[in-house]
Amino acid sequence: MKKKRITVTGGKGFLGTHLVKGFRDRGYENILIADLPEYNLILGEDVRRLYAETKPDIVIHLAAKVGGIGFNREHPGALFYENIMMGAQMIHEGYRQGIEKFVALGTICAYPKFTPVPFQEDELWNGYPEETNAPYGLAKKMMLVQSQAYRRQYGFNSIFLLPVNLYGPGDNFDPRSSHVIPALIKKCVDARGAGEETVTVWGTGKATREFFYVEDAAEAIILATERYDKPEPVNIGAGFEISIRELADLIVELTGYAGRIVWDPSHPDGQPRRMLDTTRAWREIGFRARTDFREGLRRTIAWYENEGIKRKYE
Repeated sequence: MKKKRITVTGGKGFLGTHLVKGFRDRGYENILIADLPEYNLILGEDVRRLYAETKPDIVIHLAAKVGGIGFNREHPGALFYENIMMGAQMIHEGYRQGIEKFVALGTICAYPKFTPVPFQEDELWNGYPEETNAPYGLAKKMMLVQSQAYRRQYGFNSIFLLPVNLYGPGDNFDPRSSHVIPALIKKCVDARGAGEETVTVWGTGKATREFFYVEDAAEAIILATERYDKPEPVNIGAGFEISIRELADLIVELTGYAGRIVWDPSHPDGQPRRMLDTTRAWREIGFRARTDFREGLRRTIAWYENEGIKRKYE
């Protein structure tokens, strides 16, 4: 297995960087990265060129157009089109090239808006996703449909993983497109530095989320690549739930921000609750998340203070 040629799309990104390091730390010899600007995976010619140039035995498809609630509301068309085009073409060309395995990364946004908590994989089709996430979530979920269809008709070994919200060092802290943890960290650290008395946060804070440390996510993907070859989707996550209000209080504490949070209920909360049932991941690939949430937040805050704050967003 460690001599296989593994191509990781989005390998320069947040999760991709940690995944590539994880493979290399385990002694994998041929990890290849396919990312912008060398490959624009929305374009069929670039997808075909990727396969011709990297000659993979296995593809792990992480590349995606992503963002938080605000970004999702402003760019639903781009999120749908770019994600569905990347996924459909990557899987189809992988089948045409006869690769041994395709690992598709979905999203918790694929689940229905009102899903019994904890979310079980069998609930994926029992309703429509939360509206602000639906174009993105449905585009990603089409990789599950394609994976299962290609397995039935062609015997193509494609698996589908459903990660929950990721966080950790190297996350996206751009306020135009970041998710809730990096957004809150940036607001609190920046407000602390500027001596601001308040920080405004969207919504009511009542919604709940599960957060998955990026190094744990990388480990789960590696284990699934090594051990899982079935058509059923697999949730990968940390298996806990915290409200956005509790999260904000925790980040205020850990960043040392002395001001207060002001909630803005004119903006949406998003999906009311999110937490995955990770029983299948434990049973099939032997995975359980290991990183304590407070410790993961400390590492993420430290990274932003030491590295992320130096980066400029245009």
